[in-house]
Amino acid sequence: MRDYDRLPPDLRAWLAGAVLPWRPRSVRRAFDRALQATGDKSSALRELDRLQARLVAKDAEKIWGKQHPHAGAASGG
Repeated sequence: MRDYDRLPPDLRAWLAGAVLPWRPRSVRRAFDRALQATGDKSSALRELDRLQARLVAKDAEKIWGKQHPHAGAASGG
């Protein structure tokens, strides 16, 4: 819980609404990489959304097959 409490408020808010069960340290690393690449918090949070969508698409295809509505939904960049 301490790692969660140390996150900045905007990242805590994103994590609270996340679809996947991110660990606070993992989401912080991904956010920091996205922030370094974009230079903007809003853009970095959108990058987290894209990353999460890719992970959900990958899992959906693996678990439910290519016919699942989310399978491959975030592929192609």
